[in-house]
Amino acid sequence: DSANSELDRVRSHWRDTLSQLHVRTPDTATNLLVNGWLPYQVLASRLFARSGYYQSGGAWGFRDQLQDAMALLNTRPDLARAQLLRSARHQFREGDVQHWWHPPTGKGVRTRITDDLLWLPWCAAEYVRVTGDAAVLDETAPFIEGRALAEDEESVYEDVRLTGESASLYEHCLRAIRRALRFGTHGLPLIGGGDWNDGMNRLGIRGHGESVWLGMFLFDVLERFAPLANARGDTATGADLEATAAELESMLERHAWDGDWYLRAWNDDGIAIGSATAEECRIDSLPQSWSVLANLGDRARSERALDAVLEHLVDLDAGIVKLFTPPFDKTPLDPGYIKGYVPGVRENGGQYTHAAVWVALALARLGRVEDAWRIARMLNPIRHSADTETAQCYRLEPYAIAADVYAATAHTGRGGWSWYTGSAGWMYRLLAESLLGLRREGRLLRIMPRVPDDWTRWSVDWRHGSTRYRIEFVRKPGDTGVADVSVDGTLQPARAIELVDDGNDHEVLVRFAAHAVPFEPAADVGPDYAVPQPDAPTASP
Repeated sequence: DSANSELDRVRSHWRDTLSQLHVRTPDTATNLLVNGWLPYQVLASRLFARSGYYQSGGAWGFRDQLQDAMALLNTRPDLARAQLLRSARHQFREGDVQHWWHPPTGKGVRTRITDDLLWLPWCAAEYVRVTGDAAVLDETAPFIEGRALAEDEESVYEDVRLTGESASLYEHCLRAIRRALRFGTHGLPLIGGGDWNDGMNRLGIRGHGESVWLGMFLFDVLERFAPLANARGDTATGADLEATAAELESMLERHAWDGDWYLRAWNDDGIAIGSATAEECRIDSLPQSWSVLANLGDRARSERALDAVLEHLVDLDAGIVKLFTPPFDKTPLDPGYIKGYVPGVRENGGQYTHAAVWVALALARLGRVEDAWRIARMLNPIRHSADTETAQCYRLEPYAIAADVYAATAHTGRGGWSWYTGSAGWMYRLLAESLLGLRREGRLLRIMPRVPDDWTRWSVDWRHGSTRYRIEFVRKPGDTGVADVSVDGTLQPARAIELVDDGNDHEVLVRFAAHAVPFEPAADVGPDYAVPQPDAPTASP
């Protein structure tokens, strides 16, 4: 009896946790992922176990779990808040952070990887945008101290100590930003011992290599964080961040455009990576996607860059989106340990799903709905097991998104490792926020669907505390945007739902029209220039 009782409790817990959002669309494979499997993968594998069949470690990754937690802002905002503060406690007083650490001792790795620290201000800004809980920025956390890396050291695994110095999360974020403001000859951030792609760990190990992607990401961080500074009355900091962002954008457009797409980086010797003239790594998807996601000013270039991604990196027959092409293999160029992977496997020119999701997000942001859905369907693991032949090729679970899919000859389309991947959280956000268009900002739920032309009716249940919103979408072929939103028969301003937790069920009708004013694409998963008002606290499921 006790075992059955405990099993019932576990089942009840997951039913309650995964029922915050329930969608019923014409795409059954999308429904299955959104209504359970993706949030379960994020919670069970990435947050709770921090482990999977292909990577069993149990460590907290600084940038890893921060990004994962952003997928839980509506389901478990308490976990996201806790992760922000947990991560701040693993920042060195100099501003850099532990790449990962093992609980409970906190022993971990100090590295020269240059993007880790910036995910703290990026995620803090995103948390405030969605929840409206700007008070989190006033929470305090201590700094840690440890031995500085020697000149010839790339990383060190060791114990750390608390310094006795504490600061607000806001100050932790600013210290991370200031630490990242180290630029090379093109005015772009130094890549150090690797940026998002850890395997490019030798491009800038001598201190001269620059990262185009990191420049775009840093620009986005600055654009997101400046409004938070201004909202706190710290206008001097806000102005500094805005000025740095403007200069960085200018440097990106002046130096990083290669003619048909953006470069990826320069190494210590000034050799361009991701150039049309290169023999290997001629085009990399990351800067093409992030030119859109960071909302750089030249839309025509971004459109052209995404066209190049679709032409050179998307393999429709294999159903994969390569990270870059051609893989590193035979040239003397030494980008780092990435070259140790078989060409076409993992980060070395295979599909790295994390980056592939960003391609779909960028396409959605540009309003290229059919292209975005085409990529989203390619990434859906259910479609890789649609029949015996594809399942035998893919060889992974159909219900857990894979970290990577091979593009290597004779293994094209085979899944790499599953479960433990940050792409689960990003895929959830792609489907729920960018494509189905359910975007919360404090007390408001904005409705901005980007759906296929042949969708005419679908529905969503959205739970807010103890209140259920039953949202019906009605659309005719050819309708271009949301005409109006009504709650219990009352039209809502700004085509948004004001969320209240009154314990009742509410009926919402979303109607489309052929000549409705479309939403600005840049409003999707990007910076918001007014800090939303927080909702009244509700019990977490």
